[in-house]
Amino acid sequence: MGRIVALPARGEVLTDVRGGDRCLRVSWHDADGVVVVSVWHGDVCAGTVRVAAQDVPDLVAALTQGLARGYDAPALGRPG
Repeated sequence: MGRIVALPARGEVLTDVRGGDRCLRVSWHDADGVVVVSVWHGDVCAGTVRVAAQDVPDLVAALTQGLARGYDAPALGRPG
């Protein structure tokens, strides 16, 4: 089992829209040069992805492009 580390000061916790105790944690680990994205069920980590800091702009671009396209979708309450 891996070492449990408290969420760093530079991070974010996002709850799952389905409710329950699922969430996504995003945390910066400057000393390692990575951002860790992890999926949690309550207090149990179900999986992680370590993204190199230089790859974070690509991740952000993918998210913002998807969001921009989604604004035309009825699911976000926008006319489409």
